[in-house]
Amino acid sequence: MAKSMKDLVADARSRIEAISPADAHEAARSSDVILDVREPVELDSDGAIAGAIHIPRGLAEAQADPDTGKSNDALTAKRGGGGRVHVLCASGARAALAADSLRQMGYDTTVIEGGLEGWKKAGLALKD
Repeated sequence: MAKSMKDLVADARSRIEAISPADAHEAARSSDVILDVREPVELDSDGAIAGAIHIPRGLAEAQADPDTGKSNDALTAKRGGGGRVHVLCASGARAALAADSLRQMGYDTTVIEGGLEGWKKAGLALKD
């Protein structure tokens, strides 16, 4: 049976935890990181989170795999117990898919509840 994107997102969400924006922000002050999987145009138009790693959803797996030659060192340092990766997008769909893929690759992941809008509603700062 063919699955819709909604089905794929629901399936991914069944395997990953969600975290509040405030808790993700606090965790990122220690050993965790925030991974923003929105597109560069979204960062420009809607704002970006200071200190977050920005990797578009379509490149997340390639940059999370140290064997590709295209990996992101700040992200791969979290693989296999180096801290959690809290994933964010605009609404949560892309973040859920990315977090589930990264989980399968050996990362400890969560999805930030509410995406960027949840971040803003929590009163958390964006990059100047």
